Amino acid sequence: MTWRDGPTSGDPHRFGTEAFYAALGRAFVAMCAVVPMLFLIEALDVGLRLDLDVAAGIIPHRIQGLDGVFFSPFLHADFNHLYSNSIPLILLGTFVLAAGLRRFLWSTMVIILVSGLGVWFTGSPNSVVVGASGVIFGYLGILLTRGVVERSWWNFGVVLLVGLLYGWQLLGILPTNERISWQGHLFGLLGGVVAAILFRCRRTELSAPERPGSPTVNLG
Repeated sequence: MTWRDGPTSGDPHRFGTEAFYAALGRAFVAMCAVVPMLFLIEALDVGLRLDLDVAAGIIPHRIQGLDGVFFSPFLHADFNHLYSNSIPLILLGTFVLAAGLRRFLWSTMVIILVSGLGVWFTGSPNSVVVGASGVIFGYLGILLTRGVVERSWWNFGVVLLVGLLYGWQLLGILPTNERISWQGHLFGLLGGVVAAILFRCRRTELSAPERPGSPTVNLG
């Protein structure tokens, strides 16, 4: 097959192009707008004493707690819980969203379903699970898997950076005695792997007509 060498300014999926950096900037702004919405929800919950954690969180094995699969990622136990999720959500979400809005939305839905249902089936029936950490681990799974299936080195670079910054949090996929839903983390990561495979980039630009004067590298 033939791989055109050198960056093209119109390819948002190729690292180093103008379109790539533009997409990354737009994604960062969008993710920075998402987090204040989560803070607003938490402020309303605390200020109005709505008790949304219990009303809309995941209650494993109970039908009345099944709707929490969709609502729990938007709820947090307290502001400290939300603070701890905010930065990794912005960081990882930015790189996932930069690959395209449609892929981002569908991938997020798959992660929410896999993570939430995993918690509902395997979690303790005496617990209520809330928080965006399942989605965060899902985004981590997306970037890691894209690095493999799409042969994207910059995805690997992002995962390495996150590992250096938040490596201790990655242990959250292991069972623990702390009040942490390791099931949500584990199934979120698996959901990200599934989403990355289902919505992988087809790299249609490889079959596009070559531009005059563009050097090529032939791969056997």
